[in-house]
Amino acid sequence: MYGASEGLRTVSLDAVTIGGQAGSSSRIENYAGFPNGISGGDLTARAAVQAMRLGARLNAPCEVAGLRTEAGFHVVVLRDGSEIPTRAVIVASGAQYRRLAVEDLERFEGAGVYYAATDLEARVCDGTSVLVIGGGNSAGQAAVYLAQNNCRVTIAIRRSDLAQTMSQYLIERIEADPKIELITAVEVQALSGEERLERVTLKDIATDERRTIRCSGLFCFIGARPATSWLGEGVLLDRDGFVLTDRQLPPPLSAGAPTPLPFETSVSGVFAAGDVRHDSMKRVAAAVGEGSSAVRSVHERLAATA
Repeated sequence: MYGASEGLRTVSLDAVTIGGQAGSSSRIENYAGFPNGISGGDLTARAAVQAMRLGARLNAPCEVAGLRTEAGFHVVVLRDGSEIPTRAVIVASGAQYRRLAVEDLERFEGAGVYYAATDLEARVCDGTSVLVIGGGNSAGQAAVYLAQNNCRVTIAIRRSDLAQTMSQYLIERIEADPKIELITAVEVQALSGEERLERVTLKDIATDERRTIRCSGLFCFIGARPATSWLGEGVLLDRDGFVLTDRQLPPPLSAGAPTPLPFETSVSGVFAAGDVRHDSMKRVAAAVGEGSSAVRSVHERLAATA
């Protein structure tokens, strides 16, 4: 949207759907301008319409398989073998959900195990007991949303409390909601059920004591892996695979190398924004701000190389 509005011929490529992870959020309550919150689907749908009105081309599903630099261009290689030469690239490929290391997980995915809490999952689990795994903001938002939609919610985390991983406003809402229970210092040990998930076994990390709870929905929010396997070798990553940018980069190896601009990677003209970037805030509003700042840096880089 920002690229198109500022005069750049802008193409957006997404392997799954427009909006990425933000689009799967049940409710976003800390985005400016929506005092009562807004669903991720509604927010990304509005943004997509606005971007197209401004001239951006949005393509999904359209998977990118690689990136290389050739003859002064950054060539984006698609999964079908076609190529798009560009003057600049903004990497906003986000991160992929981590999956629980338990048996039968695949059997219950889509049949009780979910990675988003939208209206669809809330309707499926209406009036039942559900389990939310994870202590971050996504888990907290899902728990509050499910409780508001007539579910009895248990949050299970490995830590001793939520203070280090969740925003205080969400912690206060969870503590005040009688439909939400918090279980600490546990991990998922097993899943069971016939055609759908019916029970989840939790193990106490300190004592190895096990407890089985009835559960029609397991909502998994245990972090994510950055979607960076498609990037070329020249783009430096941290040890977890997140993209390093500007001040996070080591000093240039050669004299006269261009100083990285804000949000620029180790490859001049390739930028990164949002969850894919090392040490990002993992907030929708922060990702949007990074994206707009990256567009400004694109203009600076194009002007410097013109």
